[in-house]
Amino acid sequence: MEEITEGVNNMNIVDGKTRNRIQVSNTKKPLFFYVNLSKRYMQQYNEVELSALGMAISTVVSVAEILKNNGFAVEKKIMTSTVDMKDESRGRPVQKAKIEIVLGKTAKFDELMAAQAEERGNGDVDVQT
Repeated sequence: MEEITEGVNNMNIVDGKTRNRIQVSNTKKPLFFYVNLSKRYMQQYNEVELSALGMAISTVVSVAEILKNNGFAVEKKIMTSTVDMKDESRGRPVQKAKIEIVLGKTAKFDELMAAQAEERGNGDVDVQT
């Protein structure tokens, strides 16, 4: 019985860790989709983890830089690694570069979000603290 309880507790830890993760693709969504989604995640969780493989890495770096340069985010951690992936066409493993960037809210994040909502004519700002 203790093993089951421990397993469930470990699952909750994993779920809590990945809840604020955005896995970025360079083909599926436009750049500002990820910028705006990151802002929403930071509103909700106070930080966001952006993750990408291969060619999508430049998209993650661009999203992070846009958020930092506009005063919304500060860089907390950057991790790079390689992962083994199976190449479908060749049937053999290949290594892909991976990046994970953790961004946190700046002190003026809520103020900037409120100003942005006002510019859009949307006075309703849903800011969770």
